[in-house]
This record gives sequence, structure tokens and C-alpha cells, in this order.
Amino acid sequence: MARKIGSRYTANQILGRGSAGTVWLGEGPEGPVAIKLLREDLASDQELVGRFVQERTALLGLEHPHIVTVRDLVVDGNDLALVMDLVRGTDLRTRLDRERRLAPEAAVAIVADVADALAAAHAAGVVHRDVKPENVLLDMQGPLGPGGAHPALLTDFGVAKLIDAPRRTRATKIIGTPDYLAPEIVEGLPPRASVDIYALATVLYELLAGFTPFGGGHPGAVLRRHVTETVVPLPGIPEELWQLIVQCLAKAPASRLRASELAARLREQLPTLAGLPPLDVDEPDLAEEAAEEEPAAPTAPARGEPARRRGAVSLVQGARPDSNRDTHTSMRVPAPDELAGGAHGTARAPRPSGAPRPGSAKHRAAVRRRRITLGVAGVATAALVSVGAWWATSDAPAGSPHPAATSSSP
Repeated sequence: MARKIGSRYTANQILGRGSAGTVWLGEGPEGPVAIKLLREDLASDQELVGRFVQERTALLGLEHPHIVTVRDLVVDGNDLALVMDLVRGTDLRTRLDRERRLAPEAAVAIVADVADALAAAHAAGVVHRDVKPENVLLDMQGPLGPGGAHPALLTDFGVAKLIDAPRRTRATKIIGTPDYLAPEIVEGLPPRASVDIYALATVLYELLAGFTPFGGGHPGAVLRRHVTETVVPLPGIPEELWQLIVQCLAKAPASRLRASELAARLREQLPTLAGLPPLDVDEPDLAEEAAEEEPAAPTAPARGEPARRRGAVSLVQGARPDSNRDTHTSMRVPAPDELAGGAHGTARAPRPSGAPRPGSAKHRAAVRRRRITLGVAGVATAALVSVGAWWATSDAPAGSPHPAATSSSP
């Protein structure tokens, strides 16, 4: 059902829903647009409306070929909306859900586009704060790039910052999506441009591997891994590309590349990636980590049950996030002793393709076979030892050779 948004726009059809609001296909004076209508409880928050208006100039000033341009901000009664360019295509999460992982050339081309977008935003003093596949749109009408990749555009600039009002999120809270949060945010430091680089490197890892480097299980465990664990290498990609990922996932923000540097370095890698197939690795199993990750929490899976790869907590209390979309999280910053409680060292290694998952029926059968084999070997060894001891202690006739000393010579 169509509805008016302000005096200039009409929202005609729902394109999607999220924890912060609903995206509509709309019509404006200059043609089709996408309208992100924020939730009514957010629109009734006068402090948030004030922040929304204050950010108007910054958001409207972000223009770049790889940024979804915000054309207008509407504040009208209970309506609080961002009017954006309409991108004819899908988001990166949808493609990743369909293909599981991308060929390295396509993955790097997409991430290079997003890095260009971040470079423009950072130059304008804007930090995205929520870089993830859901916020990357693929323009299906644009020209194909390396590896057959469609042009990538970054969207939802400033939304996390707008909603991050002091009354809603004090200094002891975290805004973002757990899998993509930089360690300094987990430790309570203010977000700088480097947090976007960390998140984008996490997206690149996910595009290549099919899973994020520190995700899985309860959000608290995910946050702890960002601070305490190092990333596991991915087999099958050039060393120089891997070193780029490692540098941008560095725990120290100053060690990460700037967005413009990352974009340039990624494009330098494209010729070496041409024709490489998607990586053949499986996601690490989370069953063995249940005890480590807060097993009593209601979101932690029981042993033997499928484990959720990502955890998320709604930004707005009572919000109903999409079933196939991660949402923002608003969580207490962990205390130092809680962060120190996790595993220090290297994160979980991907399993070789085809290897049974720990806890699965195949894995348990393999364990039983090994135990039976070891048991049989142990019995045989014990029998040999017993026979040897009997011969050694037996009373052989005087002058007869001991069996162990019998010569084979004539």
C-alpha cells in the first residue's frame, strides 16, 4: 500500500526490513528512489531527530561512484527517512548466501570498490562503523569488472552513528555487528577510520573462506576472539594477498592500511588472481567450543546440534530482525578480566574439505575405530611382552641354547 513520505516522495513497495527500519521502493520528483524509513519509536525520539538533522550536511555531501548517494533526509511528523539512490541489484550477503564463497579475483575486485568508497568517506571525515556484506550493494546493471564482479556500492553511511545516541548507548555499550567489530571498539575506544578497514578485511576473508575469522557462537565469545586471537591463514591464496589481510586485521589500529592504500594494493593483486577457483576449505566446527563460549546462554547450541555461525543482538529492544540478516548489537563492553579469559593464540583453523566435523556421527565413528585399533594393538603388545618375559625366566636345560640366542648358522 502506497504512503506519502513528506511532501515530495511516495513509498510504493517494501524492498526489505531491518532492525532500524524498512526500505521502500519509492518515487520522487526525479524518478525512482529507495526510501529507508526508520522505526516509529526512533522517529519519536527528539534527541535522535536532532542528531539526524545535524548529520544532514555530512550525509548529503558523500558523493562517489561506489557510495549509494543520500539525496534527502525527511523529518515529517512520525516519519524519519533517508531518501537514497535506487540500486538495481542485490546485496553482497545475498550473493554470499547463494554461492557460499567467491573466486579470489571477484572477491578482491568487490572489496577494492568498497575500499574506494571508504577512502572518499574518510577524507570527508565520515566513519561508516558498520561495514558488512548486508551494507554492500551489487549493481546488476553496471559493467562487469575483474572476475565477472558487478560494481559494488557501500550504503547505510551514518545510520549506526545516528542511532548511537548517548541516551541509548552510553560509553559502556558497543554499536556494530559482532563478526566485524575491531578490537579497539570491543575495548571501549572511540571508533576511528581504522575500524572500517578492519571490518572490510573481515568481509574479504569471509568472501574467500565462506566464514568470518572470529565469528561463531555467542556474541560475547565473538567479541573476545577479536581481542585475544590471531587469524588463521587461508590455503590457496597468494602470500602477498594474505599479508594484506593480516595487516588490515592487526590488533593495533595504527598498523592497518588506509582505505586508499588498501584499494590500490588490492587492484595490484588482480592480475595474479585471474582464473583462480574459490577456495576449498570448510568452516571450523563450533561444537567443541560450546563450553568455552558461555554454554549456559540461551543462544549457545547444545553439543551435537548445529551451531550458529554468527550471533547478533538487536540494537533496538523489542525489534524483530530479518531472519536472514545480522543486526547491530548493543552490548556491555567486556571487562579486562573477561577479555583475558579467552584463548590466547591462533583462532580456529579451517577443516580440510571432506574431513568430518568434530561431534558428528562420522567423527564419532572414526574415534571408535581408532580406539578399537589402539585397543587391539595394546592387547597384542601386552601378549608379546608376556611371552618374552616367560622365556626369559624359564629354566632351560643346562648347556642348551636360549631361544633368544639360537643362531641361524649351520
